[in-house]
Amino acid sequence: MSVVKQLYRLQQIDEDIDSKELALRQMSGQLGESDELKRARADFASEKQRLEELRKQQHSLEWEIDDVVSRLAPEEEKLYSGKINNPKELTSLQHEVNMLKARRDQLESKALEVMEQAELAAASADEKGRRLKDIEAGWNDQQQRLSMEIAKLKTVIDDMKTRRQQLSESIDGAAVERYQALRRQKGIAVAKVEQGRCCGCRIALPTTELQQARSGNLVQCDSCGRILFID
Repeated sequence: MSVVKQLYRLQQIDEDIDSKELALRQMSGQLGESDELKRARADFASEKQRLEELRKQQHSLEWEIDDVVSRLAPEEEKLYSGKINNPKELTSLQHEVNMLKARRDQLESKALEVMEQAELAAASADEKGRRLKDIEAGWNDQQQRLSMEIAKLKTVIDDMKTRRQQLSESIDGAAVERYQALRRQKGIAVAKVEQGRCCGCRIALPTTELQQARSGNLVQCDSCGRILFID
Protein backbone atom coordinates (compact mmCIF):
# COMPACT_ATOMS: atom_id res chain seq x y z
CA MET A 1 0.00 0.00 0.00
CA SER A 2 1.38 3.41 -0.96
CA VAL A 3 2.16 6.04 1.64
CA VAL A 4 -0.50 8.35 0.16
CA LYS A 5 -3.17 5.66 0.48
CA GLN A 6 -2.11 5.04 4.07
CA LEU A 7 -2.38 8.77 4.80
CA TYR A 8 -5.81 8.85 3.20
CA ARG A 9 -6.95 5.99 5.44
CA LEU A 10 -5.41 7.77 8.42
CA GLN A 11 -7.43 10.85 7.49
CA GLN A 12 -10.63 8.81 7.28
CA ILE A 13 -10.00 7.49 10.79
CA ASP A 14 -9.23 11.00 12.07
CA GLU A 15 -12.42 12.37 10.55
CA ASP A 16 -14.42 9.53 12.07
CA ILE A 17 -12.82 10.17 15.47
CA ASP A 18 -13.58 13.89 15.19
CA SER A 19 -17.19 13.16 14.29
CA LYS A 20 -17.65 10.76 17.19
CA GLU A 21 -15.92 13.06 19.67
CA LEU A 22 -18.27 15.86 18.59
CA ALA A 23 -21.22 13.53 19.17
CA LEU A 24 -19.74 12.60 22.55
CA ARG A 25 -19.47 16.27 23.58
CA GLN A 26 -23.06 16.90 22.51
CA MET A 27 -24.30 13.85 24.41
CA SER A 28 -22.29 14.79 27.50
CA GLY A 29 -23.85 18.25 27.33
CA GLN A 30 -27.26 16.59 27.76
CA LEU A 31 -26.27 15.10 31.11
CA GLY A 32 -27.75 16.90 34.09
CA GLU A 33 -31.14 18.41 34.71
CA SER A 34 -33.06 19.59 31.68
CA ASP A 35 -34.68 23.03 31.50
CA GLU A 36 -38.09 21.34 31.50
CA LEU A 37 -37.28 19.51 34.74
CA LYS A 38 -35.94 22.69 36.36
CA ARG A 39 -39.10 24.59 35.41
CA ALA A 40 -41.37 21.80 36.68
CA ARG A 41 -39.47 21.64 39.98
CA ALA A 42 -39.60 25.42 40.37
CA ASP A 43 -43.34 25.51 39.55
CA PHE A 44 -44.07 22.79 42.10
CA ALA A 45 -41.96 24.49 44.80
CA SER A 46 -43.62 27.84 44.11
CA GLU A 47 -47.12 26.36 44.34
CA LYS A 48 -46.25 24.52 47.57
CA GLN A 49 -44.94 27.74 49.09
CA ARG A 50 -48.10 29.57 48.03
CA LEU A 51 -50.23 26.83 49.61
CA GLU A 52 -48.26 27.01 52.87
CA GLU A 53 -48.68 30.79 52.99
CA LEU A 54 -52.44 30.50 52.41
CA ARG A 55 -52.77 27.86 55.13
CA LYS A 56 -50.83 30.05 57.57
CA GLN A 57 -53.10 32.94 56.67
CA GLN A 58 -56.15 30.69 57.15
CA HIS A 59 -54.96 29.54 60.59
CA SER A 60 -54.18 33.12 61.59
CA LEU A 61 -57.70 34.18 60.63
CA GLU A 62 -59.23 31.25 62.53
CA TRP A 63 -57.28 32.21 65.65
CA GLU A 64 -58.40 35.82 65.28
CA ILE A 65 -62.03 34.70 64.84
CA ASP A 66 -61.76 32.59 67.99
CA ASP A 67 -60.38 35.59 69.85
CA VAL A 68 -63.24 37.86 68.66
CA VAL A 69 -65.85 35.20 69.50
CA SER A 70 -64.36 34.71 72.97
CA ARG A 71 -64.63 38.46 73.55
CA LEU A 72 -68.13 38.69 72.04
CA ALA A 73 -69.77 35.96 74.13
CA PRO A 74 -69.42 37.64 77.56
CA GLU A 75 -70.34 41.04 76.10
CA GLU A 76 -73.58 39.63 74.65
CA GLU A 77 -74.30 37.87 77.91
CA LYS A 78 -73.93 41.15 79.78
CA LEU A 79 -76.05 42.98 77.18
CA TYR A 80 -78.99 40.58 77.35
CA SER A 81 -78.73 39.65 81.02
CA GLY A 82 -80.97 42.54 82.13
CA LYS A 83 -78.54 43.46 84.85
CA ILE A 84 -77.49 46.74 83.25
CA ASN A 85 -80.07 49.52 83.46
CA ASN A 86 -77.94 52.53 82.69
CA PRO A 87 -78.92 53.69 79.14
CA LYS A 88 -75.49 55.14 78.42
CA GLU A 89 -73.75 51.94 79.51
CA LEU A 90 -76.22 49.85 77.50
CA THR A 91 -75.61 51.96 74.39
CA SER A 92 -71.87 51.64 74.77
CA LEU A 93 -72.16 47.89 75.30
CA GLN A 94 -74.44 47.52 72.29
CA HIS A 95 -71.95 49.44 70.19
CA GLU A 96 -69.12 47.15 71.34
CA VAL A 97 -71.18 44.04 70.56
CA ASN A 98 -72.04 45.36 67.10
CA MET A 99 -68.38 46.12 66.38
CA LEU A 100 -67.31 42.65 67.48
CA LYS A 101 -70.02 41.01 65.36
CA ALA A 102 -69.00 43.07 62.33
CA ARG A 103 -65.35 42.13 62.89
CA ARG A 104 -66.32 38.45 63.28
CA ASP A 105 -68.33 38.51 60.05
CA GLN A 106 -65.53 40.27 58.21
CA LEU A 107 -62.97 37.75 59.42
CA GLU A 108 -65.22 34.78 58.62
CA SER A 109 -65.77 36.11 55.09
CA LYS A 110 -62.04 36.56 54.61
CA ALA A 111 -61.33 33.12 56.08
CA LEU A 112 -63.79 31.52 53.65
CA GLU A 113 -62.12 33.29 50.73
CA VAL A 114 -58.66 32.17 51.86
CA MET A 115 -59.91 28.61 52.42
CA GLU A 116 -61.21 28.47 48.83
CA GLN A 117 -57.90 29.80 47.53
CA ALA A 118 -56.04 27.19 49.60
CA GLU A 119 -58.20 24.39 48.17
CA LEU A 120 -57.42 25.57 44.63
CA ALA A 121 -53.72 25.88 45.47
CA ALA A 122 -53.72 22.36 46.97
CA ALA A 123 -55.27 20.94 43.79
CA SER A 124 -52.77 22.86 41.67
CA ALA A 125 -49.85 21.66 43.81
CA ASP A 126 -51.03 18.04 43.46
CA GLU A 127 -51.25 18.42 39.68
CA LYS A 128 -47.82 20.06 39.48
CA GLY A 129 -46.41 17.36 41.75
CA ARG A 130 -47.73 14.60 39.48
CA ARG A 131 -46.35 16.39 36.44
CA LEU A 132 -42.96 16.74 38.15
CA LYS A 133 -42.88 13.02 38.92
CA ASP A 134 -43.69 12.17 35.30
CA ILE A 135 -40.95 14.48 34.02
CA GLU A 136 -38.46 13.12 36.57
CA ALA A 137 -39.24 9.54 35.54
CA GLY A 138 -38.74 10.35 31.86
CA TRP A 139 -35.59 12.30 32.65
CA ASN A 140 -34.12 9.45 34.71
CA ASP A 141 -34.76 6.98 31.87
CA GLN A 142 -33.21 9.37 29.37
CA GLN A 143 -30.14 9.92 31.57
CA GLN A 144 -29.62 6.18 31.99
CA ARG A 145 -29.85 5.59 28.24
CA LEU A 146 -27.57 8.53 27.58
CA SER A 147 -24.97 7.29 30.07
CA MET A 148 -24.96 3.87 28.39
CA GLU A 149 -24.62 5.43 24.94
CA ILE A 150 -21.77 7.65 26.14
CA ALA A 151 -19.93 4.64 27.61
CA LYS A 152 -20.33 2.72 24.34
CA LEU A 153 -19.18 5.69 22.27
CA LYS A 154 -16.11 6.16 24.47
CA THR A 155 -15.19 2.53 23.88
CA VAL A 156 -15.59 2.97 20.11
CA ILE A 157 -13.42 6.10 20.16
CA ASP A 158 -10.74 4.35 22.22
CA ASP A 159 -10.69 1.45 19.73
CA MET A 160 -10.44 3.86 16.80
CA LYS A 161 -7.57 5.73 18.45
CA THR A 162 -5.75 2.43 18.92
CA ARG A 163 -6.24 1.64 15.22
CA ARG A 164 -5.05 5.11 14.32
CA GLN A 165 -1.91 4.75 16.39
CA GLN A 166 -1.14 1.38 14.82
CA LEU A 167 -1.62 2.75 11.31
CA SER A 168 0.34 5.92 12.07
CA GLU A 169 3.28 3.88 13.37
CA SER A 170 3.36 1.90 10.11
CA ILE A 171 3.72 5.07 7.97
CA ASP A 172 6.91 7.02 7.33
CA GLY A 173 7.34 9.51 10.18
CA ALA A 174 8.12 12.49 7.93
CA ALA A 175 4.98 11.81 5.87
CA VAL A 176 2.85 11.66 9.03
CA GLU A 177 4.32 14.96 10.25
CA ARG A 178 3.56 16.61 6.90
CA TYR A 179 0.01 15.19 7.00
CA GLN A 180 -0.61 16.44 10.54
CA ALA A 181 0.72 19.91 9.72
CA LEU A 182 -1.57 20.16 6.69
CA ARG A 183 -4.53 18.91 8.69
CA ARG A 184 -3.97 21.58 11.33
CA GLN A 185 -3.72 24.27 8.65
CA LYS A 186 -6.43 23.20 6.24
CA GLY A 187 -8.65 20.70 8.01
CA ILE A 188 -8.37 18.27 5.08
CA ALA A 189 -4.79 17.20 4.43
CA VAL A 190 -5.30 14.58 1.72
CA ALA A 191 -7.51 15.52 -1.23
CA LYS A 192 -8.88 13.01 -3.72
CA VAL A 193 -8.38 13.65 -7.41
CA GLU A 194 -11.50 13.36 -9.57
CA GLN A 195 -11.67 14.07 -13.29
CA GLY A 196 -8.21 15.58 -13.18
CA ARG A 197 -9.12 18.09 -10.45
CA CYS A 198 -8.04 18.43 -6.83
CA CYS A 199 -11.17 18.00 -4.69
CA GLY A 200 -9.62 20.29 -2.08
CA CYS A 201 -9.54 23.41 -4.24
CA ARG A 202 -11.35 22.24 -7.44
CA ILE A 203 -8.39 23.33 -9.59
CA ALA A 204 -7.40 21.27 -12.66
CA LEU A 205 -4.04 19.61 -12.10
CA PRO A 206 -1.07 19.67 -14.48
CA THR A 207 -0.36 16.39 -16.28
CA THR A 208 2.96 15.92 -14.48
CA GLU A 209 1.28 16.12 -11.06
CA LEU A 210 -1.41 13.68 -12.16
CA GLN A 211 1.18 11.20 -13.40
CA GLN A 212 3.18 11.40 -10.17
CA ALA A 213 0.02 11.04 -8.09
CA ARG A 214 -1.06 8.00 -10.11
CA SER A 215 2.33 6.45 -9.39
CA GLY A 216 1.57 6.66 -5.66
CA ASN A 217 4.15 9.34 -4.98
CA LEU A 218 3.52 11.88 -2.26
CA VAL A 219 2.57 14.91 -4.36
CA GLN A 220 1.05 18.14 -3.10
CA CYS A 221 -1.33 20.29 -5.09
CA ASP A 222 0.41 23.39 -6.46
CA SER A 223 -2.71 25.44 -5.72
CA CYS A 224 -3.79 24.45 -2.19
CA GLY A 225 -0.85 22.37 -0.98
CA ARG A 226 -2.90 19.32 -0.06
CA ILE A 227 -1.56 15.83 -0.63
CA LEU A 228 -3.10 14.37 -3.77
CA PHE A 229 -4.70 10.92 -3.70
CA ILE A 230 -5.97 8.96 -6.69
CA ASP A 231 -8.02 5.93 -5.71
